[in-house]
Amino acid sequence: MFTGIVEELGTVVALTESADAARLEVGADEVLTDARHGDSIAVNGCCLTVAALGTTAGGRRTWTADLMAETLERTTLGGLVPGAPVNLERALAAGGRLGGHVVQGHVDGVGTVLRREPGERWDVVEISLPADLARYVVAKGSIAVDGVSLTVVDAGDDRFTVSLIPETLARTTLGTRAVGEQVNLETDVLARHVERLLAAGVAR
Repeated sequence: MFTGIVEELGTVVALTESADAARLEVGADEVLTDARHGDSIAVNGCCLTVAALGTTAGGRRTWTADLMAETLERTTLGGLVPGAPVNLERALAAGGRLGGHVVQGHVDGVGTVLRREPGERWDVVEISLPADLARYVVAKGSIAVDGVSLTVVDAGDDRFTVSLIPETLARTTLGTRAVGEQVNLETDVLARHVERLLAAGVAR
């Protein structure tokens, strides 16, 4: 699992598509200091498996992951282009600090940036919310946007707002996400478990 605390901004080197899959190569530094084949690294909030390690012609270290059809359909990763920055986070090590919230790296859906209000110290961002996810998003609850752990300010039936502090603006892709751009969303997994347990209790 992950915490939603982005470790670094990586750079897309290549996205090679095939009939029903794709292979993504990303340039990185921090997340590759101890990376091995089979490790999990989240890219914009989507958990991927390290399939290969390499180096670009310019000498930057890279890692490669395979994207199956489900990933391409449910996330924004299929639209990545070479040079695009991406949020990267290694899986949480046992005993590590849970600085954000419990993030699985399983993207629930895609939202669109509807509005940005720049402030003196932070930006308020409004993002569309797929109807089937609205019941899991509540004011002051947690949500992961492109893999970044955030606190919901306001929640509606089809949208929500978050406030981005200077650290988030400077260290993640959310600092430059423009109106109209899409982002990966992962709702709080605890809400999903509670819903399932309550439904089972009612069924009895």
